[in-house]
Amino acid sequence: MDFELGVELTALRRRARDVALAGVAEHGAVNDSWINGYSRGFSRTLAAEGWIGMTWPTGHGGGGRPPIERIVMAEEMISVGAPIAASWFADRQIGPSLIAYGTPAQQARFLPGMLSGEVTWCIGMSEPDSGSDLASLSTTARREGEHWVISGQKIWTSFAAVADYCYLICRTTTEGPPHRGISEIIVPMNTPGVEVRPVLDMTTNAHFCEVFFSDVRVPVDHLVGVEGDAFKQTMRQLEHERGGIDRLVSNRALYERALEGCDRSDPLIRQEIARLEAGYRLGRLLVYREALGQAPGGFSAATKCFCTEHEQRVAEFAALVMGSRAVAHLTPADQAHAKAIAYAPAYTIMGGTSSVMRNLLGERVLGLPREPKVG
Repeated sequence: MDFELGVELTALRRRARDVALAGVAEHGAVNDSWINGYSRGFSRTLAAEGWIGMTWPTGHGGGGRPPIERIVMAEEMISVGAPIAASWFADRQIGPSLIAYGTPAQQARFLPGMLSGEVTWCIGMSEPDSGSDLASLSTTARREGEHWVISGQKIWTSFAAVADYCYLICRTTTEGPPHRGISEIIVPMNTPGVEVRPVLDMTTNAHFCEVFFSDVRVPVDHLVGVEGDAFKQTMRQLEHERGGIDRLVSNRALYERALEGCDRSDPLIRQEIARLEAGYRLGRLLVYREALGQAPGGFSAATKCFCTEHEQRVAEFAALVMGSRAVAHLTPADQAHAKAIAYAPAYTIMGGTSSVMRNLLGERVLGLPREPKVG
């Protein structure tokens, strides 16, 4: 089988690498740049290239291009640490959700700002007592006349401190089973009653935030899709989130740095390099299957498990071969890579833990019996 990219995809990869390197030269490189590399200016550059919404239908202002092209472009951006975070969620999840479930008025109002790279979005999903179990969320929105009145708290909300809008997952009724009554509502972040508190993690990254909603009033026409029946909408969003190239190459720059200083005459080091190189190729094929529509429904859980566990192996390899430089902070590059190593445990937690992903894979893809309830 021929796994080489064709002429057009190869040209796109080269162009994307050139733009990515220019972005790094202007704005600096960051680890996990799809979540740490915030630059609205570089998002405008992506928009000028037609790389925001490149897979969206042309009727909604998108490029109408195949998903594999977005994967190729994004891999180059993330691998070198180009700052793409300002437009990432809107391009990957929220825009497609509005195209699939939004009203024509919502699409006309919100999609252009995403496509231009001028407007940043966050997703209000996880809560302090509701992480991977989305059906247990408790943030509520109650109808009062022509407004929703929202109360509750979200956590681990990336970009909330700089976002213009929050795509909020909340509960509009408590009747019926837990997955019923969930709705999706667009909340402007400058609405009275919204409070954002950045969360500084152990690596000094601050993209995560807590968001508090205290009787926040938004118009009823900000509801996306069917009231109380958005669980499937959100599950579709998570398919986009879990099966992307960002789950494979977020710390690719750390790997490249480790290769520069390792002893390749050591057979054990060579063996580990071979294992990681094979992992990159296998992970890329899994992501390509998702993009080409060749994977079974729900298989993004397996893609995320494999790719994020690979990223952790990359961090372990880097710590091994870099030795004391992995923690000594002798240079700015050392400090950046020390942060990347320290951040690695988060890969199998963000977007759903590996244990939850394995349950989803077993139950929804393989058809195994559901995990028994305890208590």
